[in-house]
Amino acid sequence: MLELYQFEMSHYAEKVRLILDYKGLAYRKIEVTPGIGQLELYRMSGQRQVPVLKDGQEIVADSTAIAKYLDRKYPEQPIIPVNPEQRGLCLLIEEWADESIGLKARKALFAGLSQSQTFRTSVLPSTTPDFVKLLVGAVPGDFLNLLGSGIGFGPDVVKSAQEDLKQDLEALSLLLLDRPYLVADYPTLADFAVAGLSMYIKFPDGPYLEIPENLKGKGVPGLSDSAAYETFFNWRDRLYAQYRKQPTPTTTTNPKAPTSIEID
Repeated sequence: MLELYQFEMSHYAEKVRLILDYKGLAYRKIEVTPGIGQLELYRMSGQRQVPVLKDGQEIVADSTAIAKYLDRKYPEQPIIPVNPEQRGLCLLIEEWADESIGLKARKALFAGLSQSQTFRTSVLPSTTPDFVKLLVGAVPGDFLNLLGSGIGFGPDVVKSAQEDLKQDLEALSLLLLDRPYLVADYPTLADFAVAGLSMYIKFPDGPYLEIPENLKGKGVPGLSDSAAYETFFNWRDRLYAQYRKQPTPTTTTNPKAPTSIEID
């Protein structure tokens, strides 16, 4: 079975999970433990970032490289068109999504956590004690903004990312007004990249991700709840309903000793 080394909350891993589900490929998720688990990942793949795919003796890192590998090795349900114009557009949108939505959505998510106490506490597992939720919710937004400045997520940077994402979502909504998918009459790598990488803007509702229940369907205020982008999020919901499968209980933090776990 294919093995996907991942973080469940990684939107780049979600891009790959969408592709695996679309192609109908069985796979086992291996949750990488931050820190020590990434050192193990480095020994295996030569780098510390997720996602990494293991297919027998083949080790493939990076979501784009994984997508191209899967399309070569498992050509059923292709995701990269053969038609030159469609192929070029597909690869262009995928690269744009990685570098625009993928990077800016992280900053927008941080802003959402700073702006909304409700959104901030919804990130916590459902088993979190009430007093801890109260403490997290009570953290001043200004303090989080100060903390963000220390890691390159200062107010100006975050505001710029949010404004850029508004334009991105508007453009995607316009493109999807009269077409089922972005490039062809079937879903391509472009669709799965855009859908998966928008996860931080609004987490998918439904039984797709092993995340806190009260986080599903939640998103960045001003982006996830704006009627201006309803076309996009309705399209993404349909894509998930058609192709994304429910997770199976095979996630483990130790690839040498698979263990079924339940995540609230």
